[in-house]
Amino acid sequence: MLVDSHCHLDYYQTDIDAILARAQAAGVGRLVTISTLVSHFDTYRELAERNPGVFFSVGTHPHQVGEEPDVPAARLVALSAHPRCIAIGEAGLDYFYDRNPRDLQQAVFRTHIAAARDSGLPLVIHARSADQDMITILKDEMRTGAFTAVLHCFSSGRELAEVGLELGLYLSFSGILTFRRSEELRAIAAMAPVERLLVETDAPYLAPEPFRGKRNEPAHVGYTARVLAEVKGMDEAALIAATTANFERLFAKVGRDELVASPEGHAS
Repeated sequence: MLVDSHCHLDYYQTDIDAILARAQAAGVGRLVTISTLVSHFDTYRELAERNPGVFFSVGTHPHQVGEEPDVPAARLVALSAHPRCIAIGEAGLDYFYDRNPRDLQQAVFRTHIAAARDSGLPLVIHARSADQDMITILKDEMRTGAFTAVLHCFSSGRELAEVGLELGLYLSFSGILTFRRSEELRAIAAMAPVERLLVETDAPYLAPEPFRGKRNEPAHVGYTARVLAEVKGMDEAALIAATTANFERLFAKVGRDELVASPEGHAS
């Protein structure tokens, strides 16, 4: 059973049922729709409550911290008590677009780390073009108190990967791993322990080959898993089993019996 550990179902307008049916047909049993704004909590909650196998997170994306600069950790922890909310985030640093002041991104990121620590839920980390500050914050916060996390859609440098792994974090790979020019990223995936790896789509973005440039969706996560299996020198089924086990270990709040509904309305 495949898992799409990171997607954005709320970005689709009218065809959620068809998207979930295609995911089920492709063997995707669970999906996590990821929060970008705490103010949209009800949207994520309703998506998860309506659809078996869909879970969600709560948090503020670094692109949106200007809209939500002061959501306290206690608020995040309280919202995360919902039974289908299984993570904090996504939160982090994005210096590629730099849509918000870096000091504000860092402050909000630290608030989310505190919420992950207090709730016991994993933190979904967004990191782009901010490797050194990300390393500094992760090391500093881990000294304050342990927390679990995944560096989602990993596309950063080897040093951040190595530090993240040393701190006990997971690395999640998206369709970027399948791109022709992603040799360095595939080398990072090759060195990472298989027990720390996840796969995701980040849909509707970053469609893997052969869909690059088109709208992505959870049904495509298997293409990334296939390339990751090749990189690790593993049988594809074994890689899928390993990444699913990793997902269940990291997102321990998920019930193993909750799967994406089939088109007939029954769990697969």
